[in-house]
Amino acid sequence: MLDLNPQTLISAIVTLLIAFTFHEFAHAWTAKKFGDDTAERAGRLTLNPLSHLDPFGSLMLIFVGFGWAKPVPVDMYALRRNSRIAPLLVSLSGPFTNLLLAGLAAIPLRLNLFPYQTVSSNILPTPYYFLYFFLITNLGLMVFNLLPVPPLDGHEIVNFLLPSNLASAWEQFGYRYGVLVLIALLMLGPMIGFDIKQLILWPVIDLFTRLLLGV
Repeated sequence: MLDLNPQTLISAIVTLLIAFTFHEFAHAWTAKKFGDDTAERAGRLTLNPLSHLDPFGSLMLIFVGFGWAKPVPVDMYALRRNSRIAPLLVSLSGPFTNLLLAGLAAIPLRLNLFPYQTVSSNILPTPYYFLYFFLITNLGLMVFNLLPVPPLDGHEIVNFLLPSNLASAWEQFGYRYGVLVLIALLMLGPMIGFDIKQLILWPVIDLFTRLLLGV
């Protein structure tokens, strides 16, 4: 659970408004480019955060460190008719956008434009603290969403690699049980010694952080 001092709370709120919004907008924009206007007709081809935020998923990000926005509706069948790779690119566009946002935050940190200062004497976070928090959170959203578990974006990677008959079964499994599997991994996994956050998510986040910051 996050240490919700005022600096962290402000950083988390601003970060989720930006990270979730651009993540979901990227899905909608990419789908539109491949001829699917489902997201646009649903009002999701916008940078208005209110169109994308899921209340419970936003609270999860603030209080737990991982969360989600409202999924962007897409017509996978329409995408596949236009290009076999389109569903994969639409799915990957969200995590890739989070990586870009993390990269932007890393630039001033890597150039040492702001002094290393994590504690502020007032309610606002220091520039260093906010940028580092923004970087880590966007990397976390990228890695989390790339998990090959429906309904996360990473499941489409598996879908793309599987033969068509198995891909169809995998997609149906995701619709029916994906959320339950995800909850089991996050909530029950640590109880049986499989903490996916410690074993997979944080090591990958740490790797990308080091690469971006050059440390």
